[in-house]
Amino acid sequence: MNDIDPRPQDTLRAELTELLPPPPAPEFGPEREREVRRALMASVRPGRTAAWWTRRAVRFAVPAVVCGVAAGAVLVAAPPDPREQRPAVRAEGASSVLSRAALAAAAAPAPDARPGEFVYVESLVSRAGRPADGGAAVVEPVHRRQVWLSADGSRAGLLREEGAADTELAPRLPVYELDHRGATPRATTMEPAAPSVTEPSHAYVAGLPTDPEELLRLVREQTRTGGGDADQRAFAAIGTLLAETWAPPGVTAALYEAAARIPGVVVVPSARDAAGREGVAVARTSGGERTQWVFDRSTSAFLGERTVLVAASDAGPAGTVLSQTAVLAKAAVARAGQLPG
Repeated sequence: MNDIDPRPQDTLRAELTELLPPPPAPEFGPEREREVRRALMASVRPGRTAAWWTRRAVRFAVPAVVCGVAAGAVLVAAPPDPREQRPAVRAEGASSVLSRAALAAAAAPAPDARPGEFVYVESLVSRAGRPADGGAAVVEPVHRRQVWLSADGSRAGLLREEGAADTELAPRLPVYELDHRGATPRATTMEPAAPSVTEPSHAYVAGLPTDPEELLRLVREQTRTGGGDADQRAFAAIGTLLAETWAPPGVTAALYEAAARIPGVVVVPSARDAAGREGVAVARTSGGERTQWVFDRSTSAFLGERTVLVAASDAGPAGTVLSQTAVLAKAAVARAGQLPG
């Protein structure tokens, strides 16, 4: 009669499993293996955001760990790959933010300023100035700024800021000419330069291309002079158009889509404008300064701009806000100095 082992079947199965060789783990291709290794090193590698590693870990780490345990294997993470393009993930996010802003702008009401009228832009602003003898930047208090711009460029506009005298924005600049040495200066005027991206009139902005590629080429062409980063000059020029002019919906949407094509534009998850309104921002860094455009989270409306030091410099420590704005209102009025409503 055969002897029967009195131990429970579960115990026998467990002991038998220990005597057998472990099943082979599934093979990973080179790309997938690199992703698994990077995901498992999330807790010891600096530089990545928690959200980035969370996405990678969910996708790759869980199945990898399960397979590794089943095989009795130990996975050792590879060192960071210097060829990784970290901004690529953020650039995709910036493109999404700007695309939503473009859709919101395309559905917004069109400006109703007619020739002979004025475009009124009201905002809160604060800027940093440098002392004449050098030293850290001195940031002025946030204050109200109002500007009236001639819709067709034919009439003198007006700039009004708290704490300063009104400034007339004349279409023609007064100058004095000398016919010869010793002659009495003769008063005359200098015709203004033709409207451009950097010196826009309302009529000029209304006629800008609505194709993002064509618009970006035009911006690059008209900002090609000047120091610094050409991409940053284009980004700054578009930001000024968004904050200081009232473009038609199609043009505003194209400005956002054009900005999404500029290299180096990333997402800042949380930022505030000069009015303290919190939102999501897109930004670009150049020369130790980061310029941010802040958008309302729910409506994707443009709230304002801010420029922040990302590294300590003569202007101040990292985090110093060099400038900030908050757009409060845009409207059409009949004359300079008139308030809407």
